[in-house]
Amino acid sequence: MDTGSTNNATIQVEVVYGLAHKQKLLSLLVNKGATVEQVIIESGILSLFTEIDLTENKVGIWNKAVKLSQLVEDLDRIEIYRPLIADPKEVRKRRAEKAKLEGRADKTTGGRVNPLAKKN
Repeated sequence: MDTGSTNNATIQVEVVYGLAHKQKLLSLLVNKGATVEQVIIESGILSLFTEIDLTENKVGIWNKAVKLSQLVEDLDRIEIYRPLIADPKEVRKRRAEKAKLEGRADKTTGGRVNPLAKKN
């Protein structure tokens, strides 16, 4: 009378991918011992979003980067990440330079302008 043995053979996982205008969350049952790559392929998300290239796109489980060979566990959420459009460091650097030019930032330190500082 082993009723739990069939439930142990499969686990519940989610696969998610999103664009600015379209997102998809797929929930599926997979065999225990499946890898991230196997789950992504089995989910069918690659046919919904043809721009996904598993050799280029990074993947993660619950916002933590993992390899495609990582084994999934029950209730894992597999996320497929889009490539960055711009380097965040460069964006911050440009924004800081603009603030300096506009007088919103101290030209020496780059910090906020002290309204109490003496002007020469």
